[in-house]
Amino acid sequence: MMQDTVLVVEDESRMRRFLWEALSDNGYRVAEATTLAQAEKLAEQHRPSVILLDLVLPDGDGMQLLRKLRERRRTPVIVLSGRDGEHDKVSALDAGANDYLTKPFAMPELLARIRVALRLTSQNPEREDSQLTIGSIAIDVPRHEVRIDGELVHLTPIEFRLLLTLARNAGRVLTHRQLLAEVWGPERTNQTHHLRVHVAALRRKIERDPARPRWLQTEAGIGYRLRDE
Repeated sequence: MMQDTVLVVEDESRMRRFLWEALSDNGYRVAEATTLAQAEKLAEQHRPSVILLDLVLPDGDGMQLLRKLRERRRTPVIVLSGRDGEHDKVSALDAGANDYLTKPFAMPELLARIRVALRLTSQNPEREDSQLTIGSIAIDVPRHEVRIDGELVHLTPIEFRLLLTLARNAGRVLTHRQLLAEVWGPERTNQTHHLRVHVAALRRKIERDPARPRWLQTEAGIGYRLRDE
């Protein structure tokens, strides 16, 4: 079975060694880059399955590489950064990052995020899924029907589009801007209060305890994530 390749873009040697050892022990091939220029070259040569990207690099900001990558391919990118500000996280996710982990992080969590990213890319992005199942949530796309533990629940058209968008990106955090653009349209990306109201309504319908949601989780100040496991 072919190994997935992870491209680590990181200039700090101890972090690179830590990542290389952990990823190798978990069956991944690892390519390493210490600069933007080297990372861009290795991304073309190795066509990695996942890219782990630091934002602070000797020859520039990792956001530059992220934007270039998104112009050409859909390779999952997980940002690993010491920057913990909401603005940095939102900017990276809006630019196309699949996920964002703040250093220091737990390796089991990173490995789980990598598995999620690989599952997303294993799906054909051009295919419109007619049936989606996330845990106890079953979505029949053509019929616009949702069942929770087999029981039919009524969703408004907005709630259905919101849930479907999250389900198609299950495991991935979507920013407020991304969700608003997808569900309401690009001209409504500043109306986060609409999003909060509909997320609260959706939770009341799909969660056993909306106050402590199991599936539809909040990423404070950033957006929302639908758990996939």
